[in-house]
Amino acid sequence: MLTFDLVVVFIVLIFILVSLYKEILGPSLTFVVAVVALGIFGILTPREILSGFANEQIAVIIMLLLLGEIFRHTNVIEDLFDRMFSKAKSYKGFLSRMMIIVSTFSAFLNNTPLVAIMMPYVHSWCKRNRISPSKFLMPLSFAAILGGSTTLIGTSTNLIVNGLVVDQTIIPDLKPLQIFDFVYVGIPMMVIGFFYFYFFGEKLLPIKKALTDNYDLNTREYLIEARIRNNSKLIGKTVEEAGLRNLKGLFLVEIQRRSFKISPISPDMILDQDDILVFAGDTERIADLLSSHPGISLPEVGMLSKRKQTEVVEIVVSQNSTLIHKTVKEINFRGKYDAVHRNGERLSGKIGNITLKAGDVLLVYAGKDFVNRTTNTMDFYFISKIKDFTKFETYKLVILVGGTIMAILLSALHVISLFMGLITLILISLVLNIIHAKELPKSIDYNLAIIIVMSLALGTAMIKSGAAQLIANFLISVFMPMGRVGLLFGIYLITTLLAAYITNKAAVGIIFPIALTIASNLDINPFPFVLTVAYSSAANFMTPIGYQTNLMVYGPGGYSFKDFFRVGTPLTLIYMLVTILILSLIYF
Repeated sequence: MLTFDLVVVFIVLIFILVSLYKEILGPSLTFVVAVVALGIFGILTPREILSGFANEQIAVIIMLLLLGEIFRHTNVIEDLFDRMFSKAKSYKGFLSRMMIIVSTFSAFLNNTPLVAIMMPYVHSWCKRNRISPSKFLMPLSFAAILGGSTTLIGTSTNLIVNGLVVDQTIIPDLKPLQIFDFVYVGIPMMVIGFFYFYFFGEKLLPIKKALTDNYDLNTREYLIEARIRNNSKLIGKTVEEAGLRNLKGLFLVEIQRRSFKISPISPDMILDQDDILVFAGDTERIADLLSSHPGISLPEVGMLSKRKQTEVVEIVVSQNSTLIHKTVKEINFRGKYDAVHRNGERLSGKIGNITLKAGDVLLVYAGKDFVNRTTNTMDFYFISKIKDFTKFETYKLVILVGGTIMAILLSALHVISLFMGLITLILISLVLNIIHAKELPKSIDYNLAIIIVMSLALGTAMIKSGAAQLIANFLISVFMPMGRVGLLFGIYLITTLLAAYITNKAAVGIIFPIALTIASNLDINPFPFVLTVAYSSAANFMTPIGYQTNLMVYGPGGYSFKDFFRVGTPLTLIYMLVTILILSLIYF
């Protein structure tokens, strides 16, 4: 029977799905609005809404992110990458090394910094060997996902599931997940994923503007504005006389003159002072534009024009960036970000009015100190390999690496909790000055923490209102004719589809209470259902928005949704079959 609470919960669920899919609000704000609504209608108490902040798994996730940031500040991974990839001479040689090392590290470290560190190596190697980065960036992300799905701490999604296990009240005697409970499916899929790309990757992966020229930046098409300066020799000349026709790698899209736009541009169009010329072109041609045409300049670059040394670099907007949903003008970065690329999408209008999205690639025209000033930012990742890593004493690195291994082993052996192991290691890192205390807060993903806490509250609301019970009964009636295997299939399919289009954290929050209710109603082992939710939400390959590392490589690789669907869907289906087969053999 439908109750008021049940109707409200379903309305909230629909709001979450629509908002995340249509990108009406950001993920964190969507969950906050949804849970606040549940509180206003009395479905959740303030204690239930805030109880997630006391969940140990959220603290573990934050500390793993901090540990990943500490590793990023050292040269451990950097040196290892240098040694591993300097010997790679062929496509499969580089691919093999990349997937093995990234998936292995990803099992124990946060995969976002690993992918961020690895991306410049991909671009550098591709430039030297004249191969498109699109042949490697998607396998890079997938390797991080495959490796992260092999352990409890490999991905935040698994830790979220464990947090839900700890907080749930449906099955009181359900024990928390252990660090290596995921290896039975995770390791076989690491191997299968490796061979999938080794034998089929070169044919499946698209070629996006292969690097054929010896330039510092890759050839990615941008939209950029340039202004005709005062006293420019171009004033009074036609477009053709100014040499702005038939430019190699550049196309003059329109001229913005005072309050109106001129497009298309005829060769005999006369240029005027303060005309804004809108070009579409690749990075190296844009970098050459200022030097070859001294009468034009990038607008609003301020003091950059007076500096003796500037640099042009590329960055990709991160998933939880504060720049998302803001225009270039609003974030006050016009002095640095003067070109925007969005996966082959032709962006129109004034660059200052373009609203940024996660995965957008920005061409940065900045001063020499730009990298130093942005070392700790979480708003974007560098594509070009331009970052310098501080050298640390050997004994500090030994303590850091050994301490990480020790914390994981002691947790697996139940000697100490993972929480105590990680917090001890972080304190040691601070004492040894491996990282400064002021730098740690910048590494915390507050949006992720909010999403997790709100997901826990949403699960409580679904159970209290009876929504989980209603949906569980429906799924049982649909998939039970195929037996327990059919139920696992149904849960996996629904979860992976939700994760692919509305993010994996949301999928976990919605499906976990339903899966646990199914196991409780049928009085069967809930463990395979819990693991199925974890695998199906974390192992997300079909879309770029389903997982943060997919979004990181989406723009730099020049991929489309179709590319991810074509390459990722077969791997998703394989992962589903392997998961259901292995879990059925072990638990049924």
